Amino acid sequence: MKEPTVLTLTSGAVQVIRTVTANPEMPPETGIRIESGIDGSDALRLSVAPAPEAGDQVVEEEGARVYLEPTVAELLDDKTLDAQVDPQGDVAFSIAEGAEGPGPAGV
Repeated sequence: MKEPTVLTLTSGAVQVIRTVTANPEMPPETGIRIESGIDGSDALRLSVAPAPEAGDQVVEEEGARVYLEPTVAELLDDKTLDAQVDPQGDVAFSIAEGAEGPGPAGV
């Protein structure tokens, strides 16, 4: 039986998510929710969520929580979420193919 694969978080994504959700006024299970774009757009929407919604897949790594809308969970299956902070302090999330770490060489 095949193990279900899920979204992988890079260490950069873990740090950014933990920083963004560390507000003491937020519930302890606060995380980042990724959902489909508006009107069928290919763009994904990220938002801070106090808890997962019904049906969400939960990915948790080192205290960073990501809640994936069911259709997004399928789309991001076996992908990697990364986050970078630029010198101005703006955060950019990106999705890469495959899990982080050694693997077959891409073309």
